[in-house]
Amino acid sequence: MIIPPNLPKVSMAFRKKSTLGPGLIITAAFIGPGTITTCTLAGTNFGYTLLWTMLFAIIATYVLQEMSGRVGLVSGMGLGEALNKELPKRMRIAGIIMVISAIGIGNAAYQTGNIIGANLGLSVISGFDKVNFSSIELSIWPLVIGGFAFVLLWFGTYKSLAKVFAGFVGLISLCFIVTAVMIKPDFVGLIKGLFIPKLTENNMYIALGLVGTTIPPYNFFLYASLIKEKFKDKNDLRAARFDMFTAVLIGGLISMSIIITASAAFFGSSIEITSAGDMAIQLEPLLGAWAKIAIAVGLFGAGMSSAMTAPLAAAYAITGVLQWDKRLQSRRFRAIWCTVLFTGMFFASIGLPPVPAIIFAQVANGAILPVVALFLLYIMNNKRLLGEHTNSLRENIIGGIIILITIVLGVRGIILGVQAVFN
Repeated sequence: MIIPPNLPKVSMAFRKKSTLGPGLIITAAFIGPGTITTCTLAGTNFGYTLLWTMLFAIIATYVLQEMSGRVGLVSGMGLGEALNKELPKRMRIAGIIMVISAIGIGNAAYQTGNIIGANLGLSVISGFDKVNFSSIELSIWPLVIGGFAFVLLWFGTYKSLAKVFAGFVGLISLCFIVTAVMIKPDFVGLIKGLFIPKLTENNMYIALGLVGTTIPPYNFFLYASLIKEKFKDKNDLRAARFDMFTAVLIGGLISMSIIITASAAFFGSSIEITSAGDMAIQLEPLLGAWAKIAIAVGLFGAGMSSAMTAPLAAAYAITGVLQWDKRLQSRRFRAIWCTVLFTGMFFASIGLPPVPAIIFAQVANGAILPVVALFLLYIMNNKRLLGEHTNSLRENIIGGIIILITIVLGVRGIILGVQAVFN
């Protein structure tokens, strides 16, 4: 088992400072429709078998996000700016292209999943989804959701509403945790699933999706840019680590609870998960007839909050790496988030099957993750930028193991995907 470096110790001196920091924003960003859907399918199809993948993803999230936070606090720059400044000239152009491609493609896929997730929720609540324009059938809610997100982002009024949507996610997450306790899971099976890795061709795709939904690469750029809104400089590193550790622990508990409830409700049955109504069955032990409405509201809140976060994260990452103006009102900044938002709206509105589309978005992020993580590890060994706060040998080894595992998962997942297309 990999032990994260620099695990923080709690003290009264920094406990207050660590409360409600940017770590919770990162958790809110990855607890979206993709997490609910991917974890549900993991429990449905494989029981507790893939809990180890989630444990790995939780550890990897803390390790990699702690590194990105160190970049922001010590250097005072976002991760994109640091890459532009510190990559050798012979690598800079190729590195910038790779980062832009990874963030652009990953966020566009992630945004599609976000909007489809919010659409799933609204479809249940409203009772309708599609409309006909002449001979073309379109899903109406993705256009409404995307338009609403556009207005909020353009006028900069999204922050307070994002907290409301995050509240919806918090409520549904609490429901999963309580239900997971109520159903009294098989403790021995749970422990085996957590600590005995089992990876096969059948579960590889979902395993990669679990990694992708928990560690979306854009969160590294987002956290490095946001961390200084709460913490001032390198003297706050200990408090920042406690903040991130606590937030990731909460997120991991939520994700594992979804796998556990899905396993209890569906594993070994012939039920196929295709809609929000199917996912709601796992919450019936706690909520009964209200389960369907609860998961619909949760999917809507998770999709809406992420639909606003993902385009902004892409804009921060790409303007940073290109050294462009990062003000919210800048034309280039707006052009980037508009591109990600409208791409997600388009693919969400053309009638893609919701569950496969959401899963594909998480798998795409899992495949892209090693590229961004490699650049992060490179920056973490730059003494000119970070001084005494560069990675230790232990941190490099742990980071390298994490990247190696994500590469193996990513390459294998891509091979299986290609084989599925041509067979």
